[in-house]
Amino acid sequence: MASSNDHPVTLINVFTVEPANQRRLIDLLIDATEGSVRYAPGFISARLHRGLDGTKVTMYAQWRSVADYEAMRADPAPLPFLQQALAIAKFEPGMYEVVNTFAPAARDA
Repeated sequence: MASSNDHPVTLINVFTVEPANQRRLIDLLIDATEGSVRYAPGFISARLHRGLDGTKVTMYAQWRSVADYEAMRADPAPLPFLQQALAIAKFEPGMYEVVNTFAPAARDA
């Protein structure tokens, strides 16, 4: 985990799911994020990705600080959605800091 609370952090959760449950997992994560997570202090943004083979769902979320993320996790509002998600999927969470950003190279005209 990041050692400082004054830099934005990125949480990347990779969920593994049976293909038959991928859509349900996506719906649960959308409901949790739309219904409460996005209103939490310190929430910056999130992107939800689905694996093309049906077995993965990845949530990429940015938070103002580790403390803000942990405060959201203590909120009981998203808990029912997350419990349902964990009943149908395994997940590997990770907390990251951005160390570099890349943009397309300039092209000669």
